[in-house]
This record gives sequence, structure tokens and C-alpha cells, in this order.
Amino acid sequence: MKAKTAWIKADTGNWDRDKDRITTSLESGVECVLTSEDHIEKVRELGEIKVASPLPPASDVMPDIVVVGIGGEGDGTNPLPSDLTGSMDLITAEQLSSEGRTVAGYVVIRDKSYERFAVELGYVCDYLIAIGTDWKVIPLENLIAGLFEEDVTIITGVQDADEAKLAIETLEHGADGVLIDTDDPSEIKRIAGIVERSGVPVVPLQVATVTAVKPVGMGDRVCVDTCSLMTVGEGMLVGSQANGLFLVQSEAEDSPYVASRPFRVNAGAVHAYVQVGDRTRYLSELEAGDLVTTVDAKGGQKDAVVGRVKIERRPLTLVEAEVGGNVIKTLLQNAETIKLVGADGLPISIANLKAGDEVLVHYEDSARHFGMKIDETIIEK
Repeated sequence: MKAKTAWIKADTGNWDRDKDRITTSLESGVECVLTSEDHIEKVRELGEIKVASPLPPASDVMPDIVVVGIGGEGDGTNPLPSDLTGSMDLITAEQLSSEGRTVAGYVVIRDKSYERFAVELGYVCDYLIAIGTDWKVIPLENLIAGLFEEDVTIITGVQDADEAKLAIETLEHGADGVLIDTDDPSEIKRIAGIVERSGVPVVPLQVATVTAVKPVGMGDRVCVDTCSLMTVGEGMLVGSQANGLFLVQSEAEDSPYVASRPFRVNAGAVHAYVQVGDRTRYLSELEAGDLVTTVDAKGGQKDAVVGRVKIERRPLTLVEAEVGGNVIKTLLQNAETIKLVGADGLPISIANLKAGDEVLVHYEDSARHFGMKIDETIIEK
């Protein structure tokens, strides 16, 4: 499932109003601004973000995505022809596409004829922006079904978080993204958050029973400081075997010895694997600017940017656990602040961990080669 996208509608004609929308959207991770052709440069001055607009008269100032349909047949400014092959918007979209432009079709779904027109634009455009009127779900379902085999990104207009959630869940697959149309900064952030979390599969977690906990001496361990704040029960999947990873909690809790550092995971020894998306990497490879995957006790995952990696020599403890008849292992720093996540979602300090305790792990039968899953037998012990 491809990642969902969020755009902001900032073509009201009032630049101060549009600027506020864009600024909030940049802070919220929105990927593209739909603006008027005379505001392309102003948008780019605000930050690094894609710009979509109708075709400007000056060819030296071009948007990243040319929008067809605004001020034409798509939004009802010009009447829709009964024979869609004679549509000027459709002809323009085909011409721009043949020139190598990235094109978005814009259609306000007023009735069934506009729905059919949207599908026709979807055949030739890279993006289809569909704005619902009174009846939003059924037309969106029809567009998703009608363009399911096409390489087009369907963006649907939304004004609040409830509409966004409905749009990205329609027909299970949902729209590929949303066009946010609101001045409310809080609502923009809520919608962007829903889009960010959507389409991300849950990591299957299993309960493993600890079979051994024993100090093994000094070694180099890795602290991963991210640019995100984590909560209790959230951390990273780390282990000595690529197919068996322990959920190591972030330092989200205060302790008598040190203040909480919810951005940090004291992840373990330099040799260990860490889950990054659908791959694994060595902890020793990570550096500032890399992406890592954080996981909570329910398997919810998200990306986090590495801000710093600290490798220091510390006393290590070997943890062994059994899951489904298989033994998996990891080595963690022997300190009270390093914690695994128990079967109940609550943290268990390495200082208190003992045989018989149950902890959350991610275990899979497949082997990995250079971090990628492969159908091969690899023994790691």
C-alpha cells in the first residue's frame, strides 16, 4: 500500500489568508500547496514544498504540478460538453502530459456527468483532485473503482478530520490523499496527522518468554537519539538475529538517577540489527539524518529521523528468550533505564528482568540478506 499524501488548498485570492494556511501546513508535513498561478513564487519563498497551480502565462515560473480544470470545465466555470472527447480540459491535460509535464485534473463532482469526466481525466493525468458536494462517499467509491488499475493519485477535498478519515478508508484502499480546505490551524494539523498514520501496516508482535539474563562484560553500545518524542511502551525493534527483534523502550520515563529522554532509545550493542521499515540495519551504521522505525506496544509504527548516535563502552547483559520454540537473543547495556516492553505493554527494566518474564518481540520465519527478506536458511545464534 503506497503512502497517503496531504495537500493544502491555498488559492482563495487572499494572500494573507493563504499564507497562514501554507505556514501551518509546512509545520504539519503537508506535501503540496494548490495555489493560484500568480502566487507560485510566493509559496516557494515560504519553504521547500511542491506547488500545484493552473498553467501560468509566464513559462519561466512553472509549478511542479500543472492543474487543469480550475477556471474551466472541471469546476463548472465552463459548461461540460456532452461529448467528453471535445472537452478543452481533457485536450489540455493530454497535451501537457505529452510534453512531459506532471498534470493534475481538478473536478467538482456536481453530478454523474462530472463523475464520468473525472474518470476520463484520471486516464491521462498523474493526479485527480475530486471535490465532493452534497454526496461525497458514493462518487469517491466510483472513482476509486473506475481508476483502480490506472497509475493516478486520487486526491479528495476535505474540510475536517472526520472527512479525511472517511476519505482515506473508503473501499478499504481509500483515496490516495486529501486536499485540505480549512483556515483552522488545529484542524490542518489533525488532518495531516491522520494522513501520516494511514496506510502504515501494524508490525505483528508476539509474546516471548525470557529464558536467561546474564552479564557478559564490556562492549560498545549504541544510543539512538531521534528527532521525535516517544511514549511509554514505544521504542525500537532490536536484536542479535534479524528474524527475532525485541521491543526496546525509549527512555520516556523519569528515574531516580536521570531525567526522561523520550527522544532516545538505548538500543544495544553495535552488532545488533534494528528494524527500519521492512528492512533491518546494523545499529553501528546509523547516523544523523537517517530514518529509523519506532514501534509501540500495539505494533503501530512510524518513521523518526536520527538526530545523533552515541557509541560508548558500557557493561552489557545478554537476554535470551523463547518464542514459538525458537530462541532469540540481544545484548543491552546493564542499566536501570534500559527497558524491554512486557506482554502487558508496560516496561520491564533490564535491572529487574528475570527468566519467566514475558516480553514483546517481532519474530518472522524468513531470513535476511543485507537487511532484506529472502527465502534462504540462515542460522544466527
